[in-house]
Amino acid sequence: MTCKIVINGQVQGVGFRPFVYSTAFQFHIKGTVSNNVEGVIIYATASKENLDLFYHHLLTHPPSVSRINGHSRQEIPKQSFSSFSIVASEKNALLNLQLTPDFALCEVCRQETTDQENRRYYYPFTTCTYCGPRWAITNSFPFERNHTNMEKYQMCTECEKEYKDPLDRRFHSQTNSCGQCGVQLSLNDKKGTVLETKPKAVFKKIASFIREGNIIAVKNTSGYLLCCDARNTSAITELRRRKKRPSKPLAIVYPSITELQKVCSLSPFQELALTSTEKPIVLINALLFKGQLAVDALAPNLSQLGVMIPYTALLHLMMEEIGFPVVATSGNIHGSPIISSEEDAVRELREVADYFLHHDLEISIPQDDSVLKFTPKYQQKIFFRRSRGYAPNYYGHLPGLTNKVMAMGGHLKSTIAFNPNDYIYLSQYLGNLDNYDVYQRFVKTAEMFVQMFEQTPEVVLHDLHPVYESTQFARSQGQIWGAEVYGIQHHKAHFASVLGEHQLFEQNEPVLGVIWDGTGYGEDGAIWGGEFFLFEDHLINRIGNFQYFDWLAGDKMASDPILSLFSLANPDMQYLLEEKYSSTALGIYEIIKQKNKLKTSSVGRIFDAVASLLGICDHNSFEGEAAMLMESCISTYRLEDCNAYIKIEEKGVIPTYKLIELLHTDLQNGTPREQIVLNFLYTLATLIFQMADQYKVNQIACSGGVFQNAVLVDMIREIGKDDYILYFNSALSPNDENISFGQLAFFSNIIQKS
Repeated sequence: MTCKIVINGQVQGVGFRPFVYSTAFQFHIKGTVSNNVEGVIIYATASKENLDLFYHHLLTHPPSVSRINGHSRQEIPKQSFSSFSIVASEKNALLNLQLTPDFALCEVCRQETTDQENRRYYYPFTTCTYCGPRWAITNSFPFERNHTNMEKYQMCTECEKEYKDPLDRRFHSQTNSCGQCGVQLSLNDKKGTVLETKPKAVFKKIASFIREGNIIAVKNTSGYLLCCDARNTSAITELRRRKKRPSKPLAIVYPSITELQKVCSLSPFQELALTSTEKPIVLINALLFKGQLAVDALAPNLSQLGVMIPYTALLHLMMEEIGFPVVATSGNIHGSPIISSEEDAVRELREVADYFLHHDLEISIPQDDSVLKFTPKYQQKIFFRRSRGYAPNYYGHLPGLTNKVMAMGGHLKSTIAFNPNDYIYLSQYLGNLDNYDVYQRFVKTAEMFVQMFEQTPEVVLHDLHPVYESTQFARSQGQIWGAEVYGIQHHKAHFASVLGEHQLFEQNEPVLGVIWDGTGYGEDGAIWGGEFFLFEDHLINRIGNFQYFDWLAGDKMASDPILSLFSLANPDMQYLLEEKYSSTALGIYEIIKQKNKLKTSSVGRIFDAVASLLGICDHNSFEGEAAMLMESCISTYRLEDCNAYIKIEEKGVIPTYKLIELLHTDLQNGTPREQIVLNFLYTLATLIFQMADQYKVNQIACSGGVFQNAVLVDMIREIGKDDYILYFNSALSPNDENISFGQLAFFSNIIQKS
């Protein structure tokens, strides 16, 4: 008998066809396997018994980097095949499958690169069927070599032999190449002079340059990284000066997980993430590091440090020669997107880097490294940035979502979400759309989705803020596409992102939404950011918020915590303001405050005010710095030692001014700063459960950038562990990266159900 088997999900570029091929021989199957626009399609002829065993094995023992979302099997008229073979992919319909993210270097490939007997010895672009760049070099699907930037590299005789050999681990590996036929390196000085091209010599020179305190711009497979000695305070300080990044923490790469374990104790969750197929940057307690690492220069005044291990052969070989930890931060000027082309790198980074490591593999989709953290007590995973290794797929499902909906997200930490078929696609982190280059990448990403899926959106979603670049683009492009266009309130999108991620829309019980962040345009024209919502019967209603206070000086308020303190200060705090501002500046801001009409409930700005009140931070050099510095004040805590400052007042209003007043009283009474910070976080946590009890709700969903604070998340989990069901973003970041997904979720389960 003959069966047609279709398997869909993340099944292209993961070695699925070679796996099917070898399995077919194991069970004496004749037929064909190919990629198509829905996944993998198999025609198999054998006895019913063997077909049953074959099908079961495919579903229960797939390649480790694959994800099967669906499968079907149907008997068709019997066909005769002489053998089993992999046939060329055919594209005869619209794309309807999960795309393939970049995979970190596998252990076998890693060993090959430093094996002198192996023909890929010191080849920096060694990959196989199970590892290597995918999304970064893809131009279209199905995933075949001629749809990637590897197309221009004609495989040599040996590589082609591997590619065609069913018993070889590079059988049908679309990124297969070697030093003879593959990607070429060039180490240049800042004037463009070529210093070396042979890989081993290149990495020896880079190691020497790094030891001497130089800064190297290294083109990796997803974009340029800026590298210097992570032990050298002078080199790090110079990198910060040149990159205009005075205090934002810098990520570092260790030569291996073994080397990292020698200097830092890792939790099982941290180790698993660091060695996963995504290999993100993982934030680890900086106070636990031993050795010569320049922690204070890498993460000034912070208690956490971002670390990773090499995820490409290029990084592995470079770190093999260097042998000590190296800064590996995004290759850009602060605020701009990561650079991926040699031309842009030389133009933009020539005043930053002393030397450049280029290669001739084109990068179609540049991506920053992903960043995540695990909370200290409960090991709750928190994404800070979801990009390389995770984009462009979302592995969950939104019930009721119709096809051809594109969500343009917010403004800061921009992403785009698209639902052209049976799957949801989430772009890599793009950045702040105030930056022109980021905006251009945002536009290109939207256009790329439309081109790749050959689907024009019928519905376009955007934030309510009328002047956001994403809003303007959605409205104008929606007209061009002839699409319906909807605005969705920022914090309701945050709430919907958690409801969607945890499949809560279809249940009967109400859910309390706690959405705290820095800024978002409210339905009343105020700037929201400290909101409580209730979801019930496919409706989201705002039921509470932090008391409004003055939003002053536009965007300057987000960068100057002292302005948040000025907005909330009572006369007893005047002495603090006089220490921070000149009398002239105070007079100007007082006039601005008297005339101001714009109000906010932002918990992000309340964090800023507290940070300034306690002398922790008066000026943010990067987003969220004040909150991160506050978290770093805390070494450990016990809930029984914490006190709450306030309770919810009438109509669900949180008394913001009273909160700051009581914090100031504690400060004047000599309460240690760490204890005041703990009491503040404990207050926030207890307010959540007061609101839940007031509405008799035991399910609580939290989202917004404030919930990147690991201590706060742990406190909430500890307080609510027995009587409440708690939900946080875990597959997505709680910050504005989740807005695009939340817009999709809100549209499908609120707008379409109303």
